[in-house]
Amino acid sequence: MTPRTVAFHTLGCKLNYSETSALARLFEGSGYLPVKFEDGADIYVLNTCSVTEQADKECQKIVRQALRRQPGAFVVVTGCYAQLKPHEIANIPGVDLVLGAGEKFRILDYVDDLSKAQGKGMVHAGEVRDVNTFTASFSFGDRTRSFLKVQDGCDYKCSFCTIPQARGASRSDTVENVLQNARQIAAGGAREIVLTGVNLGDFGNGTEVIEGTRMKKEALFIDLVRELDRLDEVSRFRISSIEPNLLTDEIISFVAGSERFMPHFHIPLQSGNDKQLREMRRRYRRDLYAERVELAKRLMPHACIGCDVIVGFPGETEADFLETYQFLQGLDVSYLHVFTYSERANTPAAEMPGVVPVEERRRRNQALRGLSEMKRRAFYSEHAGTERPVLFEQHKDRSLLSGFTDNYVKIEMPFEVGRLNTIAPVLLGNLTADGEAVIAQTAIVTV
Repeated sequence: MTPRTVAFHTLGCKLNYSETSALARLFEGSGYLPVKFEDGADIYVLNTCSVTEQADKECQKIVRQALRRQPGAFVVVTGCYAQLKPHEIANIPGVDLVLGAGEKFRILDYVDDLSKAQGKGMVHAGEVRDVNTFTASFSFGDRTRSFLKVQDGCDYKCSFCTIPQARGASRSDTVENVLQNARQIAAGGAREIVLTGVNLGDFGNGTEVIEGTRMKKEALFIDLVRELDRLDEVSRFRISSIEPNLLTDEIISFVAGSERFMPHFHIPLQSGNDKQLREMRRRYRRDLYAERVELAKRLMPHACIGCDVIVGFPGETEADFLETYQFLQGLDVSYLHVFTYSERANTPAAEMPGVVPVEERRRRNQALRGLSEMKRRAFYSEHAGTERPVLFEQHKDRSLLSGFTDNYVKIEMPFEVGRLNTIAPVLLGNLTADGEAVIAQTAIVTV
């Protein structure tokens, strides 16, 4: 019997990608044949995001694309959007099944006996307050890099964010299970592991760590970092986005002295204006953010630091925006991820006065994107003539290799046989013509 085929599409963050890979392994273990999305499949699984309004619209577009490729396909939608608006998704033409956060990893229980929905799709999405278990997951297939989920959910109540509603309370994997998954990833050939979570620095709920001969009931994120640093099997670790109030001096200092943890932090800022930070219900003020950046750059002058910024939040005046712009302009960060604020249902921010016109939000977004480009190019250029280790990856142009240095400088160089998925020092040169990468002049000795 020919196995039924299944294809996946992921929207959103690294965490979603790790979970999609886990879902794919569930299907494969039950005899299904994973295929590429564009090849057509019997079952399509869409793992969604709902951080912005655009993510919701993107989900609807992907459903239409799936059914154009395979008109009779069974379409399953899961992820954050599915938890937040399950019945809205069920009414999208062609959607057969909607699974919430608590049902996502029991997907095989629902698809073993498939039939196309006649009208509205079936919904299985319980209350998010009942989602209290942790399901480990990691991405696989890209032999170079893997995203390893170690934490899920969030106990913070930022006024603009729907993630706690979509993923539930903060919870974590055990230290030992993270170590076991990291070893499995390394055995599959990946050289770099990116630690991911909804609120990664809040790692600790439900974890254990042995400290000397004493067992602590909870491990902090620094405890996990120390344990992972001892794994000889893994060449590189990166810490994905981590809140500034949870990025402790201890973590920064440890990374500065580690050979396995890369000198690269992504630290959400959201606003460089303290008034806005209070309205956003963020757990820090801009002075603390500046202190974290200053310490990281003092201990690791070569470190790459990225940050998230939201423009057009309710009540953000032109003066407020300029304060954020000038704060970022003077801050030693390497790039920005800029988000245009969009109203999300059932969040306090959606009811706040001082709505910023959409066109003005877009203008501010473009201004910060321009600043980000200048900062990234300056960061790349300041490393010209220096030697940094690179993990080599396949470039879309088969005559080239691409990759990232330890401090997250993207490189390009002529293809060399045997280089893929190896780590070697290179001499960094000038920016490429499009400014998106640095030309690597020389590859020296593979390590």
